[in-house]
Amino acid sequence: MKEKLQKLLNNSYTPYYNYPVAAIVIMKDGTEFSGVNVETSSPASGICAERNALYSAVTSGYKKGDIKEIHIMSKTEEDCFPCFICRHALSDFCDKDVLVVSHTYNDRTASHTIEELCPYPFGDDNMKGSL
Repeated sequence: MKEKLQKLLNNSYTPYYNYPVAAIVIMKDGTEFSGVNVETSSPASGICAERNALYSAVTSGYKKGDIKEIHIMSKTEEDCFPCFICRHALSDFCDKDVLVVSHTYNDRTASHTIEELCPYPFGDDNMKGSL
């Protein structure tokens, strides 16, 4: 997986923050969806690698609960985990036990479940209780 992520990082477009990220979402049926972060001159109109890969899976017809695991890498020796916007999106589409695996260039990995990254998610159940 490390080699796939390293190669994918070359497609990242980060002229402003210079923080390239690559993500691969693996579905329960083994299908993989790749994403990189893409920056624009208006930061809000760019997209993170994790959501890029996730939304590609949704575009291809996958639904909530179809994701097996997510792998992420940046060009850093530090762990790279999803930002809070991505965590929210992932918590909407992933089961609580889905692993998010951070890969570093020095061959270290760290893993956390969606539930660990998002201990108090806001989702469908919260919306049903509104007046």
